[in-house]
Amino acid sequence: MTTYVLIPGACHGGWYYDPISERLRAEGHEVHAVTLSTGRVNLDDHVAEVLDLFERHDLRDAVLVGHSYGGMVTTVVADRAPDRVATLVYVDAFVPRDGESAYDIVHGDWRKWYVEGAAGDGFATAPLPIFDERATHHPLATLLQRASITGAVDQVTDRRYLFMAEFPDSPLATTHERLRDDPTWHVEAWPAGHNVLRDAPERFLSALKSASRDNSVIDRTP
Repeated sequence: MTTYVLIPGACHGGWYYDPISERLRAEGHEVHAVTLSTGRVNLDDHVAEVLDLFERHDLRDAVLVGHSYGGMVTTVVADRAPDRVATLVYVDAFVPRDGESAYDIVHGDWRKWYVEGAAGDGFATAPLPIFDERATHHPLATLLQRASITGAVDQVTDRRYLFMAEFPDSPLATTHERLRDDPTWHVEAWPAGHNVLRDAPERFLSALKSASRDNSVIDRTP
């Protein structure tokens, strides 16, 4: 069976993955759906939380999944512990290069949301009105701190990017353009919006199963 570590996007928690976590566990897989800390923390703190999870549970050969902001965390985690990660799955997520922050990658209104959304206390960005009612404020420092990447992440050679092509004014479009012709990546563009568990839950579940070390077949459905 496979070990999955699921990192959510900004303002979301491990609950975001509940619909698929339960089904994967029912099939015997080990699933860790992470809720990252809020409050006065930065990207390094979130990375440390996930690395601690790997250490405490002695996780190895994991399928490490990041949605949206979660890609910032998964990239740095895999760079710090590439020997513990078998596959990286980015779900409409950030893929930072060394010295890039989430703020650097996004544009226009997204940058405005990050900063103006934190105007209340200066520390945390408020969830957008379209988010799930369980969404919480997200630490602004995690969006502004630049990722420190040594290049060890490249030791994880199974890297998959799932781009949601129906996300209006997507801040991930430039990431998709950068990766889609890179032979070291498997890239798919899906006819879905950013909220993949609302728009394409079955296909997402299938994609995670295909990333299993027990089943390395990639679904290439257009």
